[in-house]
Amino acid sequence: MHFRIIQWKLNIRKENRLKRKTFFNRQKARRVLFAQDLYAAEAADGVIMESKKWKQSVIYQIYPRSFMDGNGDGVGDLTGIASKLDYLKDLGIDIIWLSPIYKSPNEDNGYDISDYQDTMEEFGTLEDFDYLLSEAHARGIKIIMDLVVNHTSDEHPWFVESRKSKTNHYRDYYIWKEGKNGQPPNNWGSYFSGSAWQYDETTDMYYLHLFSKKQPDLNWELPKVRDEVYKMMTWWCDKGIDGFRMDVISLISKDQSYADLPVQEGNLYGNVDRYLANGPRVHEFLKEINRKVLFKYDLVTVGETTGVTIEEAKKYAGFNTNELNMVFQFEHVNLDNGIYGKWTDKRVSLVELKKVMNKWQTELEGAAWNSLYWNNHDQPRAVSRFGNDSEQYRVISAKMLATCLHMMKGTPYIYQGEELGMTNNNFDKLEDFNDVEIKNAYRELVEENHLIAPDDMIRCINKRGRDNARTPMHWSNTENAGFTTGAPWIKINPNYKDINAGSQIHDENSVFSYYKKLVHMRKQEPLMVEGTFHLRLPDREDIFAYERIIKNEKLLVVCNFTEKEAAFEVPEDYLKQNCKKLIGNYSGEGLQKIMKLKPYETFVYKQSLII
Repeated sequence: MHFRIIQWKLNIRKENRLKRKTFFNRQKARRVLFAQDLYAAEAADGVIMESKKWKQSVIYQIYPRSFMDGNGDGVGDLTGIASKLDYLKDLGIDIIWLSPIYKSPNEDNGYDISDYQDTMEEFGTLEDFDYLLSEAHARGIKIIMDLVVNHTSDEHPWFVESRKSKTNHYRDYYIWKEGKNGQPPNNWGSYFSGSAWQYDETTDMYYLHLFSKKQPDLNWELPKVRDEVYKMMTWWCDKGIDGFRMDVISLISKDQSYADLPVQEGNLYGNVDRYLANGPRVHEFLKEINRKVLFKYDLVTVGETTGVTIEEAKKYAGFNTNELNMVFQFEHVNLDNGIYGKWTDKRVSLVELKKVMNKWQTELEGAAWNSLYWNNHDQPRAVSRFGNDSEQYRVISAKMLATCLHMMKGTPYIYQGEELGMTNNNFDKLEDFNDVEIKNAYRELVEENHLIAPDDMIRCINKRGRDNARTPMHWSNTENAGFTTGAPWIKINPNYKDINAGSQIHDENSVFSYYKKLVHMRKQEPLMVEGTFHLRLPDREDIFAYERIIKNEKLLVVCNFTEKEAAFEVPEDYLKQNCKKLIGNYSGEGLQKIMKLKPYETFVYKQSLII
């Protein structure tokens, strides 16, 4: 390993010299072209657009703390990720989205950053990151970083200085307001429960934090703040990273009136998500990010745009708006919310799910690009939420969900372990959970306001809590799922002995092998990338069926979302010749007029029309 690192360093130095020379030549040409037209610049050298390959790509999200531990301390790290790149290469993914690896006190597991240009000690060093990046690139895999710039940690040097006095140089880097009669400046609520304002004795004022009180919001109205962010982004781009996933980017522009917000039933504070997302200057700021950083590099960009609407999405990810490549929207993962938000065990209505998915598929057509996902580090496991995680149906329903998502229009995301059919965990008590959001919600809803009984809250947390996605990756059936030789930072799901990568990678009938087929198919079938979306049977509570159509070809995708048989009448066109089955989770070939779908059955047929 020592010799490999030395050799790697020599190669990197040589590569970097060539990159710098190429970079500065391109910069000189682009400055002239950009002033005329950004997209003319792209077309001129082909560097930025790269035929928009991110449309064809499949992105794999890694939550570093839980992916693979390389040094036995119980916490996943950069060395561990590097050791599993061949696994990801085998799966066939194109891009890794790496959740935050920056220096952080870990109030919110890395989304509270104290130094943007250093790594978390538990994860390794910047040299470890450079090695990971180089090894990923050697395998044709790109890495996009998580950009968290709505807020920092309260331990970031900027905030440490900011809270010292009202006249400190860094004071305006954050949002400080006077209280009203001993109360916060307004009724804005935090996403992590409670008020979005924290009183600070030192200057007798409140600072804004839309998340944890240890995550103060940056003041994007201040040009100095934006310049600091752009310098940091440029530093990472010069390292050779391939893009950014921009955390809660739709929240960076605040309504400067700071007026009270309407309060909905079941909420104790104003609804920030509905009224503060997509603020007055957010698109101005994103265009500035593009102009000052993004356009200079060949990058993939995706915005986490909480509160986004179709019209706003067309601005964020429009094909000619010069902001982002694509957005994450949350409408489909909020369908099972209840009176207390996400803290419910309600099941998603398939009719409502289809309605939302159809809206985002059809209304962005030709205008903007969407991200496709069932789960991520903030959402429970897909097969437990939308499928069936019982021993009988877990594998078959995991394959069905994969088919339903990957055949839609947009860039699909796989969250670590999804390709294995990993499930939610079931913790027995509050002490087993790690997430700050869970602990704050329990305190507010159970202990302080007695709105939910303790047992009911634990049940809801086990259904919807973020820690479901954060239990360690299952690599093998050995101790600690092969994740670590130490004591894992959070409890491992005990079903790892049955659900793990080691038992699936060579099994052609496994969930892993099925995902592998889908990922490969996306690179071979233009229909999956560019075909228009047409929903069928919108009112059926059991079947999700749709078509993808392009020129003289079309796909029929049919998914049974229940454990009961379901009859489906096949459209006449698909009963003719030139129709073939592309993929399915049950054996058997050939279409019939009436198909009796087995529990959680899915199939995809391709029809080539004769012109």
